[in-house]
Amino acid sequence: MTKKQKVKKIIAVLREKFGKPECALNYETPFELLVAVSLSAQCTDKRVNIVTEEMFRKKGINTPKQFAEMELEEIETLVRSTGFYKNKAKNIKKTSEILLEKYDGEVPQEMDKLVELAGVGRKTANVVRGQIWGLAEGITVDTHVKRLTNLIGLIKGDNPIIIERELMEMVPREYWIDISHYLILQGRDVCVARRPQCDRCEINIFCNFGRKKLKKEGKNNS
Repeated sequence: MTKKQKVKKIIAVLREKFGKPECALNYETPFELLVAVSLSAQCTDKRVNIVTEEMFRKKGINTPKQFAEMELEEIETLVRSTGFYKNKAKNIKKTSEILLEKYDGEVPQEMDKLVELAGVGRKTANVVRGQIWGLAEGITVDTHVKRLTNLIGLIKGDNPIIIERELMEMVPREYWIDISHYLILQGRDVCVARRPQCDRCEINIFCNFGRKKLKKEGKNNS
C-alpha cells in the first residue's frame, strides 16, 4: 500500500469517526482567531478559551486598535496564564500595530502577508486561512500532526516545513484543512503521547507503530 493509499483510508476512517471537524478555539472574528491561535502555542485550547472569553467577551478587548494602544504590561497580565506570556504579548501588540498600519486593522487573507506578522508562522496562517476563508495553501502541522504522522509511518522527521511539504504531496487537496483536525482529535482521544492506546485505535491497521506494538503484546489489530 502506497502512502497516498494509506492516507485516503485513514481519512475515511477518521471522517466516519469525527464527522466534519471544527476548530476547538472560540472566536467570532478573524483577528480573534489570530490571537487565539497565537496564544495556543505550548498551551491547551481549553486554557486559551478561558483567557479569550475573559479578554474578548467580559472585558471587550478584541480589536487591533485596542491592543495597539495598550501598554505591553497590560497585555502580559491578560495572557499570563497561557505561558510564555511576555513573548506572546509582544507579538500580539506588534501584530496589531502592523494590521493598523498596513491593512486598516483587517487580517489579510494572503499567506505571504500573514507570515510577515509578528509571531505568525505557516501553522498559524494555515489555521486562520482554513477556518475563516476555507483556503488551503498548506497543511497545519502541530505537535499532534508531527507525532502521529511519524508513528503511522507517513513521515520520518520533525521539521514542520518538511512535514507539511511531504503531506501536501500525499494528502488530497480537498482534505488539507481537515487532515490536521482529524490527527489532532485522534491524538487527544487514543494516540496520547505518553500512553498511546493502540488496541483502541481505529487506524492501528495502517500504523507502523501500532502494528508493532500490538504484535509485541500478542494482540490482533484490525
